[in-house]
Amino acid sequence: MSWFRALKDTTRSGLSVERKRLEPLVALRGAAGLAIVITVSLTFFGPAVAASSAFGAFQAAIATFQRSWRPRPELAVASGASLGVSTFLGYLTGGHLVLFLALLVLWTFLAGLSWAAGPTIGIIASSNVAMMLVTITLPTSVTAAAGHAAMMVFGGLVQAALVILFPVRRWGAHRDALADALAAEADYARRLRHDPVAPFDGEPLMLARNAAALTPRQARTRPAQLRGARGIAERIRPVLASLADPAVGVPDEGPERERVLELLGAAGSILDAAARAIRHGAPVKVPPAAVATFKTPDTGAILSGPAKRAAARLGSLLTDVLETAGARTDTQHPEPRNENAQLSRPTLVLLLPIAAGAMRRELYRGSPILRHAIRVSAVAAVGYLIGTALPFGHGYWAPMAAVMVMRPDFSQTYSRAVARFGGTLIGVALATGLVQLAHPDTRLSATLAVTCAGLMYLVMRTGQLAAQACIAAYVVFLLGMGGEAWGQTVPERVVLTLVGGLLAMLAYAVYPAWETPRLRTRLADWLLALGRYGAAVIGRYADPGGGNLPDVREALLAARTAELAWQEAASRARTEPVRHRGLSRAAADDAEHALRHIGRVEMLMEAHLPERDATPVPAAARLAKALRTATEDGARAVRERRVPRWQAVRDALADWDGEGVPDRVVRRGAGLLLEALEDLSDALDTDVPPITLKPDAPHTPDDPKPDDRRPDDPKPGAPKPGTSKSGAQKPDDRKPGAPKPGALKPGAPKPGAPKPGAQKPEGPPGPEDRAAQ
Repeated sequence: MSWFRALKDTTRSGLSVERKRLEPLVALRGAAGLAIVITVSLTFFGPAVAASSAFGAFQAAIATFQRSWRPRPELAVASGASLGVSTFLGYLTGGHLVLFLALLVLWTFLAGLSWAAGPTIGIIASSNVAMMLVTITLPTSVTAAAGHAAMMVFGGLVQAALVILFPVRRWGAHRDALADALAAEADYARRLRHDPVAPFDGEPLMLARNAAALTPRQARTRPAQLRGARGIAERIRPVLASLADPAVGVPDEGPERERVLELLGAAGSILDAAARAIRHGAPVKVPPAAVATFKTPDTGAILSGPAKRAAARLGSLLTDVLETAGARTDTQHPEPRNENAQLSRPTLVLLLPIAAGAMRRELYRGSPILRHAIRVSAVAAVGYLIGTALPFGHGYWAPMAAVMVMRPDFSQTYSRAVARFGGTLIGVALATGLVQLAHPDTRLSATLAVTCAGLMYLVMRTGQLAAQACIAAYVVFLLGMGGEAWGQTVPERVVLTLVGGLLAMLAYAVYPAWETPRLRTRLADWLLALGRYGAAVIGRYADPGGGNLPDVREALLAARTAELAWQEAASRARTEPVRHRGLSRAAADDAEHALRHIGRVEMLMEAHLPERDATPVPAAARLAKALRTATEDGARAVRERRVPRWQAVRDALADWDGEGVPDRVVRRGAGLLLEALEDLSDALDTDVPPITLKPDAPHTPDDPKPDDRRPDDPKPGAPKPGTSKSGAQKPDDRKPGAPKPGALKPGAPKPGAPKPGAQKPEGPPGPEDRAAQ
């Protein structure tokens, strides 16, 4: 992507306003907390302290809006306390330029590194550094600075108290995460009716798993509807896929397929009903027709083998979902749940060493988080020096704007810089017009500031432009309440905001952290995780007891994490103005499709894992070892820009005699797995094939003349040995059930796909070739 197109896309993204669900009660609660803090400060301490405490309460309310599964009061208290400490230390060093610059560089560097502990901590830390640049100018003595810091902590405590006393959908985020996961599986079940190999995005399941990690206090007060449904939802997806896939399930047509379509439609209706009940905290309303579909005895008579087991398994899991959501049905007997498998989240105190460890792990050369920390600290120092040198008097606006817009990736940094400047112009213009018309006094300025803050809380999820406009007006009214005239703050803020935004954009261009060069590493990590997941699944067939085998669930979660990391990296790379380095967009898309196919095949085999007393399959152990070794070598080849080869897997599959296999799932799944691995090699093989000469084209010196051609040389335009006249590969004499390398879908080989080890066909014959033939 060119720089012009990248700047155009980021500008459009920064100036866009999205339609999001608004939360007026939450916005009203945050504005009420800000009003309480300002009123108390004005009554007892005066306008300057009121402005400082307002910044603390304002930032604490913003912290409660972050997408975090941690209790909101903890976020508010942490935000207010950290801002108070930063303000006090900043005031102590504010009289000495060198000392303050050293503190500013250290604080911004730590704030940049804090993104390693998660986006919520990174946003709160960056915002506190930006607010500190303003609040250190308000106190006039060390004692006053301590008082201002204490009032900032008070602002955070007030917001935390309001969250506890007036909860608005206290478990709303957790309910939405679990409901989104069930709704995604319901949609997946309906799509499988039309496309048996439809893809599935695992992000909702991973989001629900993150939401299920609770602190000890949260675990004691968690609603009953949020207990156990997440684990059941994770087990439903592979059962749905195995029931619909014709490779391991029922044929494409016939009464068995009709019954499967009915079961998939009923499963979608039941999952939707459970999702609605969990989202709104209401009793579930089960569709009678969907329940009747699973109660009919015809299913056992029509289906057989793996499809029959999958249908029974699906009915049992759906029963568990309905029981968790609050309904009682008699479709199947529920399976016992593992109540001890509780995901834990550390408390706020225990989180500090964990966050410090995550930050320490990013201190290596080439880390994008480290490069972001270096960028933001350098820009903050340079911006502060430039703002101080300019004849405006409030030099903190430039570094404040830069710190607020800078993010670890290119797209967000540039789009936020554009939104910051555009929103500042709009907010300053509106605030200036109101000031000139109303000439507000201290209390009216405070009222207008609270109103702007409430509007910002309301629209902050719709986009940066609207939020930045509200913040700009809020700061104008708040500083006006503190005694500064609008003519002193408005012009300089517009100019210095532009300077800060330009510094942020220039810093990323000079010292970038592009994601495009790391795509191969992300792809190799995903392949390695899938190899370990597949080896764990296949190993269970060799040893159904699973005494010393790796855990399948942990391997699956690692594979999902690697997939999400690849998706995030690929999404960032699409917006970066850099050329690909050995992995084009088309190759990346094809490789992603192949890896998704690998994960899907492994998931199908997991859905039919044998019982502990099942007959072992010795050949599966050799295949699992070969798969693990081959994917490790393949991941190394991907990182080194080589095409991975799968000879070890092919040999292990060729030695498989098929005896002792309890059903066709594992053997057929192994063949599909090899096909998907060959697809990955084809996607990464980007070498340009040699050009085929036409029959009537003049020969070159390297091409033998007709009279010099050996008798066994093929004629120009003639089909290759082993192919038909149309150029397609002739059918071979492989045994039934043997894998067909290169197939895109299960059971559907690629047209014209070469045999393993054969050269690729150079292309379909043209009109001249057909005429010659």
